[in-house]
Parts: sequence; C-alpha cells; structure tokens
Amino acid sequence: MKDSSSSESNKFQWLLLLSVFVVATCGLIYELVAGTLASYLLGDSVTQFSTIIGTYLFAMGIGSYLSRYFKNNLLYWFVSIELLVGMVGGFSAGFLFILFEQIVYFRLLLYSLVVITGTLVGLELPLLMRILKDKLEFTELVSRLFTFDYIGALFASLLFPLILIPQLGLLRTSFFFGALNVLVAWLVAYRFKAQLNSFAKLQWSAFVCLALLVSGFILADKLTTLSESLTYPDPVVYTKSSPYQRIVLTKKGDDFRLFLNGNLQFSSADEYRYHEALVHPGLAALKNPKKILVLGGGDGLAVREILKYQTIEKITLVDLDPAVTELFRSNQSLKHINNNALASPKLSIVNQDAFVWIRSCAEQFDFIVIDFPDPSNFALGKLYTLAFYNQINKILSPDGAVVIQSTSPFVARKSFWIINETVSKSGLLTKPYHCYVPSFGEWGFILASKHELTQSNSYPQGLKFISKNSVEELFSFPPDMMEKTSLYNTLNNQVLVNTFEKEWAAYIK
Repeated sequence: MKDSSSSESNKFQWLLLLSVFVVATCGLIYELVAGTLASYLLGDSVTQFSTIIGTYLFAMGIGSYLSRYFKNNLLYWFVSIELLVGMVGGFSAGFLFILFEQIVYFRLLLYSLVVITGTLVGLELPLLMRILKDKLEFTELVSRLFTFDYIGALFASLLFPLILIPQLGLLRTSFFFGALNVLVAWLVAYRFKAQLNSFAKLQWSAFVCLALLVSGFILADKLTTLSESLTYPDPVVYTKSSPYQRIVLTKKGDDFRLFLNGNLQFSSADEYRYHEALVHPGLAALKNPKKILVLGGGDGLAVREILKYQTIEKITLVDLDPAVTELFRSNQSLKHINNNALASPKLSIVNQDAFVWIRSCAEQFDFIVIDFPDPSNFALGKLYTLAFYNQINKILSPDGAVVIQSTSPFVARKSFWIINETVSKSGLLTKPYHCYVPSFGEWGFILASKHELTQSNSYPQGLKFISKNSVEELFSFPPDMMEKTSLYNTLNNQVLVNTFEKEWAAYIK
C-alpha cells in the first residue's frame, strides 16, 4: 500500500510540475506575442517590448497577491484559471489585429489584455505551490517549481523567434498555446476528478474552449486576411511573417504597395522618383564606378537603377531579411517592377544585419547606397549612428560616394538634419537634397564623399525623373526645410529615434 501511495504521489507531483512548465512556456509566449504585435502595429519595438514586459510582470505580481484570497478548492480554481488563460491568451492576437483600425483607444485595449493575462498567469504558480505544499518539503518544492518555471521560459524564448513566428505566425501561435493551456487544464482535471466536485462542468468547459481555439487555429489565415483588409485600404495580395517583420503587399489596379510592419516602403506608381533620386545624383557624378554596395533595398529597385551603368562590375546587396529578397527575386509581378535585378550575375546577396556585416568587411566600394527604413526604433536607429558611418567611411573608396535615405525634411526636419550632422561627424563632406514622391511627400537624402563632388551633365537613357535640370533643383531647400542646428546620433544617446518619433507623431495628429 505504501508503494502504491508513493507512486500516486509521484504521479501527482510530476503532472503538476509539467503544468508549471506549460504555464511558464505559455505565459512567456503570450508576453512575446503582445510585444511583437505592438511593435508591428505601433512601431518602436524597444519601447513596446519594454512597456509590455514591465506591465506583464507587474500584472503577475498582482495575480500573486490576489492568490491569497483563494482559500478552498485550489485544484478547481487552478483548472478554471488555466482554462481562462488559454482563452484570453489564445484569442488575444486575433482580437487585437481585428480591432486595431476600429477603435480609438487601441493602446488601452492592448495593455488591458496584457494586465488580464499577466494577472491570471500570476495566480497559477502560487496556487500550485499551495497544492503541492503537503506533498514536498518546502526547499524541494521551491527548487522544483522554479526550475520547471525557468526551463519553460527558456524553451519559449528560443521557440518563438526560431520556429513559431516563421512557421505559424502570430495568430496561430496564440491559438496553439491557448489550446495547450486548455489541454493541461483538462488533463489535471481528469487525473484528479475524484477530488473535484465540479469535474463534469470543468470537462465540458475545456471541450468548448478547445473547440473554439482549434477553430481559431484553422481559420487563422482568414482572420489575418480580415484584419489586414481592415488595416490596408487596397486589397492584400501577399502576407508573410518573417523572424524580423510582417511583410504585406497590396495591389490596386497596376499599383503594388509594400508594407513592412505596417509602414509603406514603396508604391510602384511612383517609386521610380524615389529610386532615381536615391541612386543617380551620386552615381553619375563618379568616374568609372565598378564596385557597388547596397545596404537595405532588398526589393531590388535601387539595384535596378545601378545596373543602368555599363561600368559596374560587382554589386553587393546586404539585406537583413531573406523573406524580402526571395519575394522580389521570385514573384513575377515584382520581378517585372525591378526588371529582374536580383537575378543579375553582377549581384551578390548577403542576408545579414548590416551593422554586424560592415564591421568585418575588408573591401572598399566606389558607391554605397544606404536604403534602410526610417529610424522609428532603436534597432534601426543604430544604422544611423556615428559608429555606423565611421565604418562606412572606412569601406568607401577615396574617390567614391555614399547616399543615405534620410526621411522627410518637411515632416521630420530636425531628424533629417541630425542625420546630416552625424554623417559630417564621420569626416565625410555632405550634400543634402530632397525630392517630391507623391506616395510619401517631400523626401530627403544625404549624398556624402571624401572629396567635393561635381554633378554630372549626363545620365543614363530612359530615366523618368532625373535629368540635369531636375538634379540642380534637388539640392535647393525652401525656408521650411532649411538646416537647423542639431545634435548628432550615437549609439549611446540615440537622439535621432526620439526626435523622429516626436516629429512624425505631431504630424500625424
């Protein structure tokens, strides 16, 4: 009898410890989903993740405190809370995606869900400790519970970026782990049904919750399509969640538009204005350029313009996300837009973080195109710092030039001139300029070199926008875009990100 009793006790302990592992894994997954979703929809990933994590942990503290008021039927309450966590966490991503464009106070809704989820997860561990307190010595209890808790957290943190987001996406990840919570709740209830007076009610609740979550998992693509149809004005023709960003392509008539994390990257109706202005003023001013580096620009549109120069022998394209370069290398419509530039034998594609790649680069280039997204968060802001431009200076040939897309000098005037000042601090001579792109408005660029550049009188045949006369106009700034005294951007201060965020927020209002 003693051996049988001991065996039952061990099974009891291990099942509940398995529950700790699942609780920790699911809890962190919900936290990561909320942070990722917030960065997709609201931008500034560092701020979003920081505030989401802080709020979530605070809410877990609230849950831990509230656990003191649960006096009886602890197994019943544990199973019930587990079911509730599964439903709230499982449906949170879909709920937020669909309502993003429908409600004014989206942040309030987002953080309310984070607080609810965190509070429920915070209740679970104290309840488990009290359930197990008579089964294990205190030191053994604490040791085992926190070991399983931390292992679950590690498992979730590795699984989320490497497998879940690339393979399942945000919505299916939420539904999957919600279902996992519900399955654990049902398993605990079934295993200890003799100790539960309300087993039948809990079992039916678990079946209903599981059916809803599985249905959500199956219909995730339709829910995503619905949410993105509400977010984007034009029909969505392609979506993909990579480990780095949410990629959305829309099409209306002949106009394709690319969005990364909700931010417009180009419209095929007028992108030629942007990319001709980005490439030709600098490249045409060089004598016999041969080796070119493109940082960002995974759509191949800058490469398309560079290939119009017969002297070019080698182009290296460094873009973080292979999902973007593969899309623009394989999609027939997009290959038509970039003239199949990514298939050029002169081109080598490197899918790596440019900030890391450039530090180990031993080559020098005649022309460098820096076409990163705007510095809307600190991960992007590092690519606009003095440290980065110092590395650019090292790999730029003595007679070469570099051009940097530098946001709107009209909307983000201070930000534009911060970029100019930062490039100047690296020792390069700068020539800021701008052009009008209907999809974006006034847009700015910084052309920089080690020696004074003389503008060319000759440009490739077939350009739609750039000519000798139009280039001269680009370098003239009206009073409302003229230079302002500015700081420069470093890794330590990241002043550009904060300035950029304030300027665009004020403009959007």
